[in-house]
Amino acid sequence: MFPSHGVANLTQQWLQRYGWEILPHPAHSPDLAPSDFHLFGPLKRHLGGMAFETEDDLTSELRNWFDNLDVDFFRVNINSLLSRWQKCIDLHEDYVEK
Repeated sequence: MFPSHGVANLTQQWLQRYGWEILPHPAHSPDLAPSDFHLFGPLKRHLGGMAFETEDDLTSELRNWFDNLDVDFFRVNINSLLSRWQKCIDLHEDYVEK
């Protein structure tokens, strides 16, 4: 397994070799982080009120939840990327309030 900096270096080399443009990304931009609003909210609601005896029980419930997500759960989030990117550009990378 590669250390994280090794993976980052390999990724940079791959991007350069294939001519991909590397866009700057704001240091903290929850409007661009799908997990901040799209993933963790529904997951928090799903797990609300549950108690787990062991870490394995929690892991099993998480796997079950992810395995049973509908394709549209991900499609909606991916399709919203363009508008979230545009908000970030329009506000010059300032935090985008929802």
